Amino acid sequence: QVQLVESGGDLVQPGGSLRLSCAASGVTLRYYHIGWFRQAPGKEREGVSCISASGRSADYADSVKGRFTISRDNAKSTVYLQMNSLKSEDTAVYYCAASSRYYGLQYGEYNYWGHGTQVTVSS
Repeated sequence: QVQLVESGGDLVQPGGSLRLSCAASGVTLRYYHIGWFRQAPGKEREGVSCISASGRSADYADSVKGRFTISRDNAKSTVYLQMNSLKSEDTAVYYCAASSRYYGLQYGEYNYWGHGTQVTVSS
């Protein structure tokens, strides 16, 4: 059974940084593409970033390009999302998701999901 657990969410001031982690169990992570998504209250879930199974490819939503960096350590079965220069509009619950077939930012294409971690950017 595939399990994904996000961690690292917190309350941070604008301009601050956070690193989110997505730890996987029950799966050989190197066979899966991983996406990070977020959902703010009253808004639709949106793709933030994704990384290919090999780690050679990564993509970002325009809203986070240049501020967020996705990476993975398959030996540790963990994917990271480094978030810098955080803004109030980054406030949301952040989810990671896995797919063995799909690489991209369409959330409906992912099979496995974590329960999310809250990121709040506020002074």
